[in-house]
Amino acid sequence: MISRWLWRAGWLLLPAAWLLHRFVHNEALVFFVACASLVPLAKTMGDATETLAERMGPAAGSLLNATFGNAAELILGISALRHGHVDLVKGSVTGSILANLLLVGGGSIVTGGIRFSRLRFNRLAASSNVATLFLAVVAMVVPTLLSLGSNPRFDPALLSEEICAVLMVMYALSLWFSLRTHREHVSSPRQDSAETSAAAARRRAPAHKRRVAVELGRLLGAAAATALASEILVDALGGTVTALGLPETFVGVVIVAIVGNAAEHSTALLFANRGDMDVALGIAWESSKQIALLVAPLLVIAGVILGVPMDLAFSRFEVVALGISVIALALIALDGETHWLEGAFLLAVYAVLGLGFFFVG
Repeated sequence: MISRWLWRAGWLLLPAAWLLHRFVHNEALVFFVACASLVPLAKTMGDATETLAERMGPAAGSLLNATFGNAAELILGISALRHGHVDLVKGSVTGSILANLLLVGGGSIVTGGIRFSRLRFNRLAASSNVATLFLAVVAMVVPTLLSLGSNPRFDPALLSEEICAVLMVMYALSLWFSLRTHREHVSSPRQDSAETSAAAARRRAPAHKRRVAVELGRLLGAAAATALASEILVDALGGTVTALGLPETFVGVVIVAIVGNAAEHSTALLFANRGDMDVALGIAWESSKQIALLVAPLLVIAGVILGVPMDLAFSRFEVVALGISVIALALIALDGETHWLEGAFLLAVYAVLGLGFFFVG
């Protein structure tokens, strides 16, 4: 586990990235320092969101978590769209889903499996996430296949906007499922204890209000800093891709996706080490679902507003990779138990797909 002082020291990376961007003409160095600065910023946003969620009660708190859980990826995506880096944005969407399902999921299972021979988790939560992510794959397959044809009437942007409406409705329904109709079947002990903490905090009203104001300030400050780091990162992207010979899609799928989710990765591994697989895998699955059903549609909407052709017509290899990841998740998750070897299998799938993106991109 990375110590608290190291997370705090990570805040120094943002001013370092800004100074390098202004005074040092080495775009690759600027890019990687800016990438690294996103890690503590994402953690700060996540911690502030979680604290606010605990203090606002289960319904409002879960909605807040759903809205801001992947705010760093959304901010970075909008910044990249403003500069016309559509391939980077699509790659980061694909990469975030792959990293959460395969890298975080596999790493969590291996970490937990080292200490416990058999690991059990909520089958209903697993099956609902598999179904939701299958929908995300379908939503990308349809415009991708149609874009390969020669029908002059086909408008990928218009189709993507309509599909995004479907995805966002399904995201709202999935929240209703997990927060209302089947809450007792899919909630984890961590959620239950959070509700108890929230009730106790609300009884201390004055201190509660001050704490909410502080955490809201942290959230907004970290969001503003993330926007600055994203601008620096995107500005340095072109020179970095040229200098290192890396495809832009590979940068989005692997580098940006891993960095953007690093804070969540460490939290999931921490809970996996304790044997709490419902929380560890829930972090990975919920983040993937949020990226697919909320962040991706919001980025398409942002593209419309900015006049950038952002749609859901991904590359064929991206769609295949997402399909493979959902199949791998189904093979592992639907029996409600796992062990370290299955975690290693997920990590191996991620490694193979990562190599594929390097050569395809």
